[in-house]
Amino acid sequence: MFAYYVRLGFKRLRRNPILTGLMILTIAIGIAASMSTLTVLYMMSGNPIPEKSERLVVPLLDNGQLESYIEGEEPPIQISYIDANNLLQQKYALRQTAIYGIASIIESDRKELPNFFTDGLAVTADFFPMFNVPFLHGSSWTVDEDANGTPVAVLSKSMSERLFKSDDPIGRFFNANDRQYRVVGVIDDWQPLPRYYRLISGKATYGEIESMFIPLKAALAQEYRNNGSVQCNGPRSGDGFEGFLQSECTWIQFWFELGPHQSRAALNDYLHNYITEQKKLGRYQRPISFQTYDVMEWLEEREVIGKDSKLQSILAIGFLLVCLVNAVGLMLAKYSARAGEIGVRRALGANRRDIFTQFLIETGVIGLAGGVLGLGLSFAGLALIAQQSSSMETVATMNVEMLLATIGLAILATLLSGLLPTWRACQVKPAVQLKSQ
Repeated sequence: MFAYYVRLGFKRLRRNPILTGLMILTIAIGIAASMSTLTVLYMMSGNPIPEKSERLVVPLLDNGQLESYIEGEEPPIQISYIDANNLLQQKYALRQTAIYGIASIIESDRKELPNFFTDGLAVTADFFPMFNVPFLHGSSWTVDEDANGTPVAVLSKSMSERLFKSDDPIGRFFNANDRQYRVVGVIDDWQPLPRYYRLISGKATYGEIESMFIPLKAALAQEYRNNGSVQCNGPRSGDGFEGFLQSECTWIQFWFELGPHQSRAALNDYLHNYITEQKKLGRYQRPISFQTYDVMEWLEEREVIGKDSKLQSILAIGFLLVCLVNAVGLMLAKYSARAGEIGVRRALGANRRDIFTQFLIETGVIGLAGGVLGLGLSFAGLALIAQQSSSMETVATMNVEMLLATIGLAILATLLSGLLPTWRACQVKPAVQLKSQ
């Protein structure tokens, strides 16, 4: 009987086409408006590395000066080179990496390719296995190359194609800021949403990854300046780049990857003891203050999803409710016009449950049609959102889960809005209808 009612529902779509078309269009517009904004919010708020997000932890350490101390003040979002170097040397966690942004002029052996400017990151070898970075060619550099500051590099896929076309570039060289780097790896398609590994002020949260990754020590040896935010607490102890390194300026993002048997509580104890030792050495003048965040906590702390996005989603859902209210009115009009048909069916033996089931399934068919049309309109809406910026282009995409959710929401919302018209249809009295005809 269910299949029969479904076939009947599709046939009913052709009857009273204007009213049916208005219902489908109303539902489709509401679904498109809500799902296009919800898709963007979903892509922004997803867990970028669910398999280990709770074991990746970023520490914040308050190394500020005592005279500027404000009780309850949040520690800076980055740490100093002194702390980063100490934490790397002590190797408390399974893996750890320090990250800072670099900018470089690139020279290629290709004569037809002019010099160009690009962004990159200075990291340690642990960066790649920590964040599950996939490789198309080669691999990351070794721990020894890390320690020696060997001039090697891992390139993004787009940078590799730009420098070496489609050839495997492993072992080939290019110049960055007048120094020759040997390519040891090329990253395959990798687009974490958001780019959680480096969330600092003024840098894009979404979009393509950096083009070039080089060892931290190699970058420091070449005195690469930080391409990002710097917060300085107190005077520097020396001049030039070395003085900057030995200052309390915070400019390095740091990450721990905890091992299977390491806990956040134990990491916090370790950091408390670390700061205590540093205080004995004359650093950390303020009362001990530090915080740790795993990946999802870090995204929330950095407010990756803006209040504007949440407000837009609420407004879109509100618009969907308005559309559904209009759909209720249209369905009441359509089903009221079928009172005679209902009366005949009731007179021939159909009970109210049969009528309710039939009309509810027909309502679901309308919802399915509205969902299909709404899906097309949602893709059009996402295309418009993607044109706002390159960052929005990255998140304005619909995956399979959201595609199925669009159809499901359309059917569910239509069924809920069809409950009242369907119930009204069941109340038709056959005697009155037969007498009137």
